[in-house]
Amino acid sequence: MTTATSTPLTFRSGSNGSEATAIRITGLWKRYGPLEAVRGISFEVGQGQIFGLIGPDGAGKTSTFQILAGVMEASAGSAEIFGRPAREARSQTGYLSQAFSLYPDLTVSENIRYVGDLRRVASDDIVKRGLHYLQMFDMDRFSNRLAGQLSGGMKQKLSLACALVPQPRVLVLDEPTTGVDPVSRREFWDALAHLAADGLSILISTPYLDEAERCNRIALIHKGEIRQIGTSAELRESLGAKRLEVRVDDLSKAERLLSEVSGPQQDIMDVERFGDRLDVLAHDPGKARRLVADLSSKAGLQVSDVRIDEPTLENVFVASLRALGEDSKELPFPGRHDHSNLRGQTAIGADNLTKQFGAFTAVKNVTLEIRYGEIYGLLGANGAGKTTTIRMLCGLLEATSGGMRLAGKQGNLRSQSIRQQIGYMSQKFSLYNDMTIRENLSFFAGVYGVPEKERDEKIRWVLSFSGLGGKEDQITGSLPGGWKQRVAFGAAIMHEPSVLFLDEPTSGVDPLARRAFWVMINRLADAGTAILVTTHYLEESEQCNRLGFMAGGELVAEGTPSGIKSAQTGHLLEFIVDQPQRAADLLKSDSERWRVSRFGDRLHVVTDEDVEAGQRTTTEKLESNGIRIISAREEPFSLEDVFINVIEKARQQGKVTAEE
Repeated sequence: MTTATSTPLTFRSGSNGSEATAIRITGLWKRYGPLEAVRGISFEVGQGQIFGLIGPDGAGKTSTFQILAGVMEASAGSAEIFGRPAREARSQTGYLSQAFSLYPDLTVSENIRYVGDLRRVASDDIVKRGLHYLQMFDMDRFSNRLAGQLSGGMKQKLSLACALVPQPRVLVLDEPTTGVDPVSRREFWDALAHLAADGLSILISTPYLDEAERCNRIALIHKGEIRQIGTSAELRESLGAKRLEVRVDDLSKAERLLSEVSGPQQDIMDVERFGDRLDVLAHDPGKARRLVADLSSKAGLQVSDVRIDEPTLENVFVASLRALGEDSKELPFPGRHDHSNLRGQTAIGADNLTKQFGAFTAVKNVTLEIRYGEIYGLLGANGAGKTTTIRMLCGLLEATSGGMRLAGKQGNLRSQSIRQQIGYMSQKFSLYNDMTIRENLSFFAGVYGVPEKERDEKIRWVLSFSGLGGKEDQITGSLPGGWKQRVAFGAAIMHEPSVLFLDEPTSGVDPLARRAFWVMINRLADAGTAILVTTHYLEESEQCNRLGFMAGGELVAEGTPSGIKSAQTGHLLEFIVDQPQRAADLLKSDSERWRVSRFGDRLHVVTDEDVEAGQRTTTEKLESNGIRIISAREEPFSLEDVFINVIEKARQQGKVTAEE
C-alpha cells in the first residue's frame, strides 16, 4: 500500500473538535420476538478513535452495527451519531457488512461511481475522492478490473474506498478482514490508522484479537451485554496473570498432565497447546513454573525452556468467557479408527510440483513432505498458490509436472480407496445451503462411507461440537459464518480420515470456537492423522508443528514456528510515543514501509542494527521531529512480523503473487 500523492481529504470535526463524542450508545436493546440480541448496552466512541467491539458468535455485534448504520431500528434505548439519532445520520455513516456487498460484474471504478451517485456525491468529487483512496490503498492500477476478479483483500479495500467516497464522519466495520491475508490485513489497518488520525471515528468488530490490539479501546460483548471495556493494556492487566511458554519433549502428555490441575482458582489457570510449546496461564508465574517442573519430572518429561511473558488479548477473551460459563462442553469425539501405527511414514509428499494455467505458473517446483501425526501449516498471501497446491495434493487438480504421494500411494490419487482415507474442508463453504444441517451431515456421511451403525453417533457429535444441538432441522444457509465453519469441519472428519486437508477452516470463527477447533485438530494428530492446514491468522499458525511460507507459487521458507522465528535476522523494537501516527509516517518515509507497524499507541520497528544502535537511531529521529518517546524495548518477533519480512524479501527477489 502506498501513500496518496494528492491532497489528503479531511473529515468534518464535531463542535468540540477532537473532544467530540462521535458515537453514543445508551441503554440499547434489540429484540427479535422472544430473543434479546442486545440487552441494554452503553458505550461512547470519541472522534478520531478506533473502538473494537469483540465477542463470540451471536453476541449481538452485528445487530448493534446495523442499528448504528440506520439499517434497523432499536427496540429500546438510543444510538446517536454526533448527537443525532443514527437513522437520521445515515448520510454521515459508512457501513461495511460482513458479506461483500458490491457488484462483482462492475469494475472497481464503476462500483465507486455507483456508490457515489447513490449517496448523491458530486461527479467531480467522486472522481477526485475515488482516485485518492485507490492510490492510498495501492489499487489505482486495478481501476478497470471487475470487482468479482479481485482477491479477498482487494475486495475489502474496494468496499472501504466506496464507503469513504461520501466522506462519512463515522465508519462501522463488521469483521472487514475475515479471510484476508496478513499482508493485506496490515495494510488495511494502516489505512484505518491514517483515517482515524484525520478525524474519522471507527467502530469495528474482528475475530482476530491481534487486530483488536490496534484499537484505542475495546469492549467485550457477550449475550448482548458489555462485560469489559478499556484499552488492550487495561484488559490484559485486569486478568492478573502471566503467560508461560513451556517447551517440553512430549506436548500431548504434558498438556494432559497440566490440564488435570488447571482451573480458574488453581495455580495454573489455563493450558493451551501450540505446535512446539504449551502456553500456561498463571496468577503466580514463579509458583506455576515450579509446579510445571515438579509434575514434568515425576512424569519423566524433559522441559527444555520456560519463558514468562504478558498474556495476550485472546487469553483475556477466553478467560472472560469461561468465567461466564461459556467453555465448550461438546461430546467426546466417537473415534474408532486409530492411525498411530502409521506415525513416521510419509502421508503427503510433493516433488517439484508445478501447475500452469496457460502462460501463468501458479505453483513452481514445490517440494514438501508431511508425515502421519504431523500438523503442517501452509501460509501465504492471497494468490500465493496455497489452494492450488492443496487441490493437486488431494487429487482434485492434475499437476502440470512433478510427483505426488498421498496416503502411501503414488500414481492415480483419485482412486476410491485413497478418497476414503482423505478429509477435505475447502476454503469456501462446502455444504449445501438449501439443505438442513442433518441432511447435509447424512449426505456427507454417505459420501465418505461412514458405517451405518456409526452415523447417528457421529452426527450427534457434530451437532454438539457446533453448538447446534436441537437445531438439526435448521436450513444450513441460515447459519452465521462461524457456525457454518463448525458444521463443515465436523462433516470433513466424521469418517476419521488418515489424511486431512483444511483450507482456512477457522475463517470468521470466534476465539473460543477456534480453540475448540484446534483441540480437535490436535486430537486427530495424536491419533496419527496427517493434517495440512492453511490460515491467514498467524497467531493460530503457531498451533502447527511445522510451517511452510509460499510466495508467487514457490515455497520460500520452512521450519517449526520457533525455528522460523529464531532464524529471523534483525531485531524487533517496540516504542510507545505520544504521536504514534505521525511517528509511524515519519519512520516509513525513509525506510521500507513493512518495517514499521502501529498497534494503538505502540510502534513496532524492525531494524538490522543491534538493539542499542537501533533504539538510538530511531529515538534520535523521532525526538528531533518533536515526538516524545515514553518507552522503548526489544520484543520477540511474532509470526506475523516474520511472515511479512519473508514475503517482502521474496517480493524483492521477484517472487510476487498473482495479485501483484
